[in-house]
Amino acid sequence: MLDIVIIGGGPIGIACGLAAQKAGLSFLILEKGTLVNSLYNYPSTMTFFSTSEKLEVGNIPFVTTHTKPNRADALEYYRRVALSNNLSLHLFEEVTEFHKKDNHYHITTTKGEYDAKYVIVATGFYDISVNLNIPGEDLPKVKHYYQDPHYYTLQKVVVVGSSNSAIDVALETWRKGAEVTLVIRGNEISHRVKYWVRPDIINRIKEGSIKAYFNSNLKAIREDEVDIETPDGLVTIQNDFVMAMTGYKPNFNFLSHMGIRLSDDDKYIPQYNADTMETNLPGVYLAGVVCGGMDTHLWFIENSRIHAEMILNDIKTKEQK
Repeated sequence: MLDIVIIGGGPIGIACGLAAQKAGLSFLILEKGTLVNSLYNYPSTMTFFSTSEKLEVGNIPFVTTHTKPNRADALEYYRRVALSNNLSLHLFEEVTEFHKKDNHYHITTTKGEYDAKYVIVATGFYDISVNLNIPGEDLPKVKHYYQDPHYYTLQKVVVVGSSNSAIDVALETWRKGAEVTLVIRGNEISHRVKYWVRPDIINRIKEGSIKAYFNSNLKAIREDEVDIETPDGLVTIQNDFVMAMTGYKPNFNFLSHMGIRLSDDDKYIPQYNADTMETNLPGVYLAGVVCGGMDTHLWFIENSRIHAEMILNDIKTKEQK
């Protein structure tokens, strides 16, 4: 019998493991992919908005020569933290079943079964894309994830969205020789875009290097063209690839299957106590960005690191009773 099973091996799952280790409790981190799987799937050129000290977990220094750490820096940091602290980790092991059993929880995975008094869900939101739900979205040329700009050299690329991921894709593929068209629902580039990037994309649009359709929506995708609904009517343009940077969402089916209640509105925010992070299920906690439901701009690594200590403080209080 374990004290804690932590579902999710991202930065916040690691932070929870460090806090459990410090408290002298037995624990196991279960991750369905590789270590910090979401970060691994970030674009190879990705740079964090945060400084390195804001990405630290367990008060372990994140040392880098970059003012803003990049993907490689983060992978190196979290890997070293996990390995040097001998965290109990099972990678490429997905949780498939979860239920209450007597006074504890029974967890079944693709590789085994575990019993634990407490469960922490730190599964993030990057694994499931928010779809456009338009004709042609299932074509191979449509991508919801982006790795490297070189692949799109000399290609006609449509980028859907105006947040950080969309703007990074637009600028990087354009600089590698792609012909880029942005399709944006609003009337401007999002103010959430990194402050050193936003002027760049605005200037590229003004000079005509990157075409942008504002107040517009992608309506249909075909093998060699797309339809864009604009304020001036339907526009059809030639196209090789569609980069649908429309965001991602937590695995709500998994949360519901566990028995965690979700809000009735379109944000599906999980129910939890803001002081302890405990859900409606006694002894089951949420940590990290999964807490925000569809409001994925609410929680980040830097402001959800505290969840680990909040949860462990509550668990220690329960154990002392």
